[in-house]
Amino acid sequence: MNDTPRKPVPFPTKKQILDFIKDAPGQVGKREIARAFALKGPAKIQLKKVLKELELDGKLGRGRQRSLATPDTLPDVTVLEITGIDTDGELLARPLSWQGKDQPPKIYVSQSGGRTAYGLRDRVLCRMRKISAKEYEAQVIRQISEAPSRVLGIYQDGGEGGRLIPTDRRAKSEFIIARENAMDAESGELVLCEPLPGRVFGLKPAKVVERLGDTNQPKAVSLVCIHAHDIPTEFTEEAVAQAENAKAVPLGKRVDLRNIPLVTIDGADARDFDDAVFAEPDNDPKNAGGWHIIVAIADVSHYVRGGDDLDRCAYERGNSVYFPDRVVPMLPEALSNGWCSLVPHEDRGCVAVHMWIDADGHLLGHKFVRGLMRSHARFTYEQVQMARDGQTDETTAPLMEKVINPLYGAFESFLRYREERHVLELDVPERKMSFDENGKVASIDKRERLDSHKLIEEFMITANVAAAEALEAKRQPCMYRVHDAPGLDKMEALRQFLGSLDIKLAKGQSPSPKIFNRILKQVEDTDQNTMVNTVVLRSQSQAEYNPENIGHFGLALHRYAHFTSPIRRYSDLLVHRALIRGYGLGEGGLEEGGRDFADMGEHLSKTERRAAAAERDAMDRYTTLFLADRVGASFGARINGVTRFGLFVTLDETGADGLVPIRSLPQDYYDHDEQLHMLVGKRSGFTFRLGERVEAKLVEADTITGGMVFQLVLSPEDVAKAAKLGRGGNDKRGPRKGHRKTPKHKRRSR
Repeated sequence: MNDTPRKPVPFPTKKQILDFIKDAPGQVGKREIARAFALKGPAKIQLKKVLKELELDGKLGRGRQRSLATPDTLPDVTVLEITGIDTDGELLARPLSWQGKDQPPKIYVSQSGGRTAYGLRDRVLCRMRKISAKEYEAQVIRQISEAPSRVLGIYQDGGEGGRLIPTDRRAKSEFIIARENAMDAESGELVLCEPLPGRVFGLKPAKVVERLGDTNQPKAVSLVCIHAHDIPTEFTEEAVAQAENAKAVPLGKRVDLRNIPLVTIDGADARDFDDAVFAEPDNDPKNAGGWHIIVAIADVSHYVRGGDDLDRCAYERGNSVYFPDRVVPMLPEALSNGWCSLVPHEDRGCVAVHMWIDADGHLLGHKFVRGLMRSHARFTYEQVQMARDGQTDETTAPLMEKVINPLYGAFESFLRYREERHVLELDVPERKMSFDENGKVASIDKRERLDSHKLIEEFMITANVAAAEALEAKRQPCMYRVHDAPGLDKMEALRQFLGSLDIKLAKGQSPSPKIFNRILKQVEDTDQNTMVNTVVLRSQSQAEYNPENIGHFGLALHRYAHFTSPIRRYSDLLVHRALIRGYGLGEGGLEEGGRDFADMGEHLSKTERRAAAAERDAMDRYTTLFLADRVGASFGARINGVTRFGLFVTLDETGADGLVPIRSLPQDYYDHDEQLHMLVGKRSGFTFRLGERVEAKLVEADTITGGMVFQLVLSPEDVAKAAKLGRGGNDKRGPRKGHRKTPKHKRRSR
């Protein structure tokens, strides 16, 4: 008799189970798997658990006879993940895990039966019905889970597993990742993870769901921001094919504008050119000193039709997103840099508006046409400005009299109208980054604001006004760009703040750009200029897209709609389609019974804010990388934010922002005055105020989260005062006799 104990049968891995199901002929269930791997007793219970996990992960689905299938085909019942909605309001989903050779089929989720609304990345168990070769309809059986919170971070290998160091500075702690949940990620790699249930104490577990690449690659920073803010980056195969199969626009019934010397004026690093301009004196004797101008915009509506694959992708994005080192475009490159880019000396389809203005810049009339144009030159802002200032080159010299001088002539008329209506004139500098050949930040400078920038801005503003007026006249729906006046609460807070600077603002006064400009003029060329501009900016409402017109407060305009950039803003594409339908300009117009404009306006406002947040995040992270090797250095700075937990400062040299924690300030109890934007030391009298000039020492630059921590460099007198205060210990006796009581709007901080 052989007494040697039998070796236990090793339990199969998930990959082995999936491979068996995929390769096995006929139907496969739990019984067949257990028999194939000789699983008995407790192992069969474990198998049931593993199969359930594979189902929840979307790697398995069940058919009618409860047989299992791998996800290169969709079973009758499967787990889906909600991915968004299309322009018709249809809810879209994808199989939770798709391993087929081709792209997964398009899945429309039925929302009939009064079921609840589902959010992005929610997981639902659905019954599937095939409606075409690449389309399914899914009926929800039940919701399995809400969208799992995803964490972006750096994976650090630890032998038996690893850790995730989150890139979001708001994350409270790191995560632990078991080896089997790491997807073979390498140390230092950027990964996207989902937290797992478990562990009350210690680090929480997580699993890697996507590997994003080496953090040392030049574009890793913008990649972090793309994923942190859920910016869509992948176009469907159908959308890419549609863009790549596009062809040149024929003249047909279009107006031939090719002999008009339209030119584009953009930044030196611009890759797409979607607007061209032209101006000439108006030959009508009744409009002495007036101008005839043309703004021609790429005809995106010719290529992107409502409800097609390109349209669905563009609507999901809402807009292009511009990072310092890359662009995430709203449309595929074949269109954005190809047929919808007004490259010089090539025929391009356009939607153009003829406008007539008087000598003082008032818009007298306009006419929209669908045309075929040919840009006569591609200029940069700097190039045009130098030419205007007398330094022409071989490109600008031949076009000075016929093109550039008339453009500036019309611009001067626009400036008179701008001054007349009192446009809000805030002085808020922007930053510009340049990169070396290795993709690293070489410099960060203040972006120069030239008259050539303002010229294009005024031409575009006037075209946008004309578009809104035209749609109203044609009784077409319009997606307005609206900007409400500041609320009464913000005006009162601003009034109290300005009062502390001896700047008067009458109580209850209705806000107007003219009033704000008067205030800004008072502090121009003073140490208070930056502070007051910042506070006035923060008092403003946020602009948004809305089919209900309330005007544009900042531009002092009664009606305004974005028309000039359909290549990078979906709102402009809607305006183009409405104009095409209203003027009867052919195919590609707005369709009857389309999606509700109010819903679309809300969606587009959200995508715009999402893009702005991602762009700011990228600037901050690149700036932190740029300054990381200068920890310990001191910089000239201004206080740009005052909170109960510390100060935010902006460096003069780079525009970088960072935190001065309240614990690093001279030891004291500090009153936080929200209305006057101040921290005031209760015993020392130290005062830290918004806009105040300071010297800040960089003490920490976290290149993973992009956060920077500073410490104020105090004068010798303040250092001595702080030392004396520190020797006195903590004063816990409360306010001294005669000390005024802290108002309710103030909060005390240590």
